[in-house]
Amino acid sequence: MWPFRSLLPRLATVAVVGSGLVSGFQFPDCVNGPLSNNTVCDLKATPAGRAAALVKVMNISEKLVNLVDMSRGAQRIGLPPYAWWNEALHGVAASPGVSFDWSGNGSAFSYATSFPNTISMAAAFDDEMIYKIGEVISTEARAFINAGRSGLEFWTPNVNPYKDPRWGRGHETPGEDPVRIKGFTKALLAGLEGTGSIRKVIATCKHFAGYDLERWKGAVRHRFNAVISSQDLSEYYLPPFQQCARDSKVGSFMCSYNALNGTPACASTYLMDDILRKHWNWTEHNNFITSDCNAVQDFLPIQHNFTQTPAEAAAIALEAGTDTICEVPEWPPLSDIVGAYNQTLLSEATIDKALKRLYEGLIRAGYFDPASSSPYRSIGWSDVNTPEAQALAYKSAVDGLVLLKNDGTLPLKLQRKSLALIGFWANPGLQMLGGYSGIPPYLHSAVYAAQQLNMTYYAQPGPPARAEASANSSWIAPTLSAADRADVIVYFGGTDTTVASEDTDRESIAWPSAQLSLINRLATLGKPLIVVHLGDQVDDTPLLTNPNVSAIIWAGYPGQSGGAAVLDLIRGKVAPAGRLPVTQYPAKYVDQIPMTEMALRPKTNQPGRTYRWYSDAVLPFGYGLHYTNFTTALLPPIPPSPSLLSGCTTPHPDLCPFATVPLTVTNTGQVKSDYVALLFLSGTFGPAPYPIKTLVGYTRLRGIEPGKTAKGEIHLTAGSIARTDASGNLVLYPGVYRLALDVDGGSEVGFALEGGEQVLDWFPQPKTQPKTQPQAQQTGEEGGSEREGKGDELPNLEDWDKKSSEELRMVDVKVLK
Repeated sequence: MWPFRSLLPRLATVAVVGSGLVSGFQFPDCVNGPLSNNTVCDLKATPAGRAAALVKVMNISEKLVNLVDMSRGAQRIGLPPYAWWNEALHGVAASPGVSFDWSGNGSAFSYATSFPNTISMAAAFDDEMIYKIGEVISTEARAFINAGRSGLEFWTPNVNPYKDPRWGRGHETPGEDPVRIKGFTKALLAGLEGTGSIRKVIATCKHFAGYDLERWKGAVRHRFNAVISSQDLSEYYLPPFQQCARDSKVGSFMCSYNALNGTPACASTYLMDDILRKHWNWTEHNNFITSDCNAVQDFLPIQHNFTQTPAEAAAIALEAGTDTICEVPEWPPLSDIVGAYNQTLLSEATIDKALKRLYEGLIRAGYFDPASSSPYRSIGWSDVNTPEAQALAYKSAVDGLVLLKNDGTLPLKLQRKSLALIGFWANPGLQMLGGYSGIPPYLHSAVYAAQQLNMTYYAQPGPPARAEASANSSWIAPTLSAADRADVIVYFGGTDTTVASEDTDRESIAWPSAQLSLINRLATLGKPLIVVHLGDQVDDTPLLTNPNVSAIIWAGYPGQSGGAAVLDLIRGKVAPAGRLPVTQYPAKYVDQIPMTEMALRPKTNQPGRTYRWYSDAVLPFGYGLHYTNFTTALLPPIPPSPSLLSGCTTPHPDLCPFATVPLTVTNTGQVKSDYVALLFLSGTFGPAPYPIKTLVGYTRLRGIEPGKTAKGEIHLTAGSIARTDASGNLVLYPGVYRLALDVDGGSEVGFALEGGEQVLDWFPQPKTQPKTQPQAQQTGEEGGSEREGKGDELPNLEDWDKKSSEELRMVDVKVLK
């Protein structure tokens, strides 16, 4: 979506973008309105039949103005205007379709619960908690909907893997690992959309696909062509979207700004039809796709140079499978859907297909149903920011904190001790929230928490996040004065959205120079110094190697209760157990590989990406310290059958159960604590090169008392241990496998697979899709075929398990250590 530059003023502006077209949300009148006699209001009809009945009575002028995000409706037939652009990344957020009461006086709908941003939630590695957060967000969203302050569709979650530390939007994602992203996404979507016959809200998985660059050294997302091999696409960039579409059956998708291998994503029949709708069978609910905002306009010569006119751009997008085009009125040219139709570039059949998808989505969310038939229409303002929501926001902030260094200083007894609370987010405005945020009910900063505890503290803001070191900076003297007066120094620094955000990538991942200079000066004062790091990862080497820096805590973007969570962790009220959901790279990494390089495997004179292909991390993916000590043990995996896949009836063989891996965790220290168990797989099976290791499962064991042992299980599927071949096919290979618990692999088990290779998923091969202009429709057939070659035929899917006449079997299971 379009960048939200300075948060609160920009939110206020964006909230009224397009207000001339859509004013407030309203449910159609299916009792007394013109639609009351239309099948769209008949609850006994099928959703597809209801949508078709609505589209049938719309004239062509009405159809054309309802294919954009600010749909005008059709007054003649009683169809209200509708705003499709609603945001809820980590709580209901300001956007063109969402209307807060901006008076700021605590009135109804003047705020919504603001949870930690996605990267911090993901660090907890607790999908049950993510599900609960999704439930709260969708409940509060329904309150806004019922008050006429929001639409039913929300453009969340962002499931693009975060492979490059410079990416400005990485904090909006669950991290760098596809398995972690899939688990997070599955849980969040269940909480957002619900499991009943009526969708609680319509979630939108974005940005499809290969999107992880904003603006870097002349490369801009609006014209960037992501060159990605079939192997990397299938193995890394697409699994989170497969979870959304095939397995979770999410209501909608968003196609991205970038091109993929020469074709803009919102024009790609390979992505939207071959993979999404056909291969993943994302057609059961006639689901719909929205473009990112102005992504279709990016087809024009100034960006992708894929089409010459806005009319041609609109035609190609809609004929390729995009169903609604998001426009940003502040940045023309707008799309020209009317021109596309008038120039016979766009068929009415395609228009009808898109509208049927869009309105069937709304039908499945109860848009045309009476209030009495929906379990969600009674939700109101009293269901927003409840005590339970506040407790969950605090808990998720605590659980996402990651302890990166501790010389024994923490936990710290703070009785009769004074604190110097220094740094730009010690007493913040909105820095703790990150991107795509709404208005929180409160911001519990570290200063607020110290006040609540009646502590003596001295607060100074220090340098802004982006500041460069200067001997004449006005903040130096008051900052050092505050530190001199206190017993303990806590520095709240790092990065914020002025450093990395939408439309802004980083060029350096080192600590900002002014902050590092200040930390070094504070470290000479001979007092405990705790650094609490906001935002994205920076190279912590100077702090990790400085013996006068006592501890480092990574907080990410901890949300409305972030400061209180941090202070409670420092004083030992809670214990750390979060893990890094990304790799912390050395500062030199940015000079070794360009952001535009999409390949993950290392090349000559170029390092690999993510923990799977890069071994020189400052701190590895999954790293996190505790206030106590643990011993762990893996037990031999228990397969459901000696012959893998035999008896499995799932239509997707990669989901067939493979084995249950039991584990035990014993707290040998003195502090009650959670423990996140991460299970990694390694071995020399499948195609070379071989990954260093791969996360295959995780679980969070809670509240392990000193001296007690907790038991857990991690369930693996056939897909968990498979590899991706050069064509993108998912294959089970014979070979020797090793499972290791935790980052250091302190406990390991091994096993072998004997037999022949077995293909679990045949990946669709790309078809030739030349860059041509759309031709005038002569036959009324669905678009796309004229721009495609025939491509390669897929193997017979009935033969998925017959690549070898010998079935794979698990043998030689051993506990290695």
